[in-house]
Amino acid sequence: MPQPATPPEPFRTTAPAAAAAAGAPAAARPTERFAARTAGMTASEIRALFAVASRPEVVSLAGGMPNLAALPLDALAVEVADLVARDGQVALQYGSAQGVPALREQICEVMALEGIRADPDDVVVTVGSQMALDLVTRIFCDPGDVVLAEGPSYVGALGSFAAYQARVVHVAMDEHGLVPDLLRDALRTLAAEGTTPKFLYTIPNFHNPAGVTLAVERRAEILDICAAYGVGVVEDNPYGLLGFSGRTYPALRSMDRDVVYLGSFSKTFASGLRVGWALVPPAVRDRLVLAAESATLCPPAFTQMLVMRYLAGHDWRSQIKTFTEAYRDRRDAMLRALETHLPEGCTWNVPDGGFYVWVTVPEGVDTKAMLPRAVTARVAYASGTGFYADGFGSRQLRLSYCYPTPERITEGVRRLARVLEAELDVMRTFGSPSRQSLRGGPQAPSPHTP
Repeated sequence: MPQPATPPEPFRTTAPAAAAAAGAPAAARPTERFAARTAGMTASEIRALFAVASRPEVVSLAGGMPNLAALPLDALAVEVADLVARDGQVALQYGSAQGVPALREQICEVMALEGIRADPDDVVVTVGSQMALDLVTRIFCDPGDVVLAEGPSYVGALGSFAAYQARVVHVAMDEHGLVPDLLRDALRTLAAEGTTPKFLYTIPNFHNPAGVTLAVERRAEILDICAAYGVGVVEDNPYGLLGFSGRTYPALRSMDRDVVYLGSFSKTFASGLRVGWALVPPAVRDRLVLAAESATLCPPAFTQMLVMRYLAGHDWRSQIKTFTEAYRDRRDAMLRALETHLPEGCTWNVPDGGFYVWVTVPEGVDTKAMLPRAVTARVAYASGTGFYADGFGSRQLRLSYCYPTPERITEGVRRLARVLEAELDVMRTFGSPSRQSLRGGPQAPSPHTP
């Protein structure tokens, strides 16, 4: 008599235990079959600090958060309400993948302050300039491609390059920014290997993290060097209007229309709105818009229209001046505290704009290894190793003065100095650590020596 058929059990036969019993290698779970490129995606050292650094008892000199206390919040609240009441049908709807046309025109007016003459059709609005950087890397870089970047460089850029499996070659800076001769040497070495980098990524003004500014007389030379080797240039300039002397430097894009320029309202208005942009050559624009569509479909119309209203109805130039004055006061407080408290052998730069001071500590101190002890002492900073793709930077650290009050900055540096003194005492007692921990790597020299 025939037996009833046993219903199939497809999910059991593919389980790892069943595969092992059959002599086949265990298969990964479907949710674990990641793309190979994800292997390069790692948590940023700086972002990993946020949970600890946000505790009220910790003075955080780590994160580069803008200080929004000077914003006219009452006036902005009125703008938000009026935007919803009058234009809510548009502001809360899908929009163009390239961005609202009127905002793109205003962005061209903002960039004109740095000598850039631009067509709004060549502006692509993005969800922060980080998105623009990620999309530019996506459309230019295949796995294994080389990207040149200053050493040190912005941690968010390094993360994007790693995510697309690009290889970063650092070029050192001095107190005047990227060194042209070293850029030429790097390109010559790569050319001998048969390699042409896809682009040079640079932050010319008030560099993050090094705090230095690229000398004006070097800018045209760097563009000429890149052109001679067929290398593109990506200029990231979120801090360009935040100079303490009132001087605005000419953008690289103002000298060469093939430069890809990245801008943002995060530092000059409000970071939480996440409105940035890329100004690109026409040949790049269409591919960048397609990449943006696949990432977000379109940037939020609401935040774009709020920025439009702010630029049209408020004295944003005076607001930037107010921000800059506050940051200058905070920088001065940090420089005074460093001079007063840091032990002998520490050096640092004197930034003329932006958010950061780059500190080099005495030989033998490893700033990454020291960080947990600093957090225990209730102060946080960003270790220099997070700003290199090649493991260097252990003798450096970045201090941010943009967010804390001058009083908190002074206290934070005092706590940091005590931690450094304790590290130096241990070294004097037990000797220097292994040579491996002494790797400082190429760095922007610190012209100030106490």
